[in-house]
Amino acid sequence: MNQTLKNKRALITGGSRGIGAAIVKRLAREGVHVALTYSNSPDRANEVAKMAQSLGVKAIAIKADSADANAIIAAVEHTVKELGGIDILINNAGVLALGPIDGFSLADFDRTIAVNVRAVFVATQAAVKHMKEGGRIINIGSCNAERMPFSGGGVYAMSKSALVGLVKGLARDLGARAITINNVQPGPIDTEMNPDNSEFAGMLKKQFMALPRYGNADEVAGMVAYLAGPEAAYVTGASLTIDGGFNA
Repeated sequence: MNQTLKNKRALITGGSRGIGAAIVKRLAREGVHVALTYSNSPDRANEVAKMAQSLGVKAIAIKADSADANAIIAAVEHTVKELGGIDILINNAGVLALGPIDGFSLADFDRTIAVNVRAVFVATQAAVKHMKEGGRIINIGSCNAERMPFSGGGVYAMSKSALVGLVKGLARDLGARAITINNVQPGPIDTEMNPDNSEFAGMLKKQFMALPRYGNADEVAGMVAYLAGPEAAYVTGASLTIDGGFNA
């Protein structure tokens, strides 16, 4: 690592596992001081934070349910207090609820919007109050914002599509301050939420993928690190897909 991000300060929501944990680790390797939120499993969150600390950076784990707007605001403020500021915000926390329209509960709908959309807005609004020129906001969206080829995913797809419009608009709001905002839109990634060895994964790889494999979380983290770095200073308002050709 050339550590072009050395001594930057980042908050990663949902950073205790999967893509979020991979992002924490990658940024720590780049010399970034990191804070991560989690809603459950403090042991796992603290393990990720300790791993980051072993790379020579400051790292803290913060309990915060992304469905709770006040908890998200408090997490941003805690990050600023403990790390001395915030330069990078990674809105990674997300939920996935699938089901046909005639059986999809309003509670699942509300939580999907609260975590996948509202929390992104709330965290961004709180973070930009502290960001200086060169700040970076990166949302983890989904390739399903552009393609949902099977039934039951309408609400999830809608929630991720909302981020496309949000970053286009906020890029205009933040551009004069040299703060960029972008989406990373993963396709099928091998995580606990969507493991590579499931029957569902077999169907996706056979029927929908140009590259007949799942991606791994480190590949997504690499794209995030690029967007967080100086080489991406001219990229804003974009939605970058990393999906093995799922949307091709």
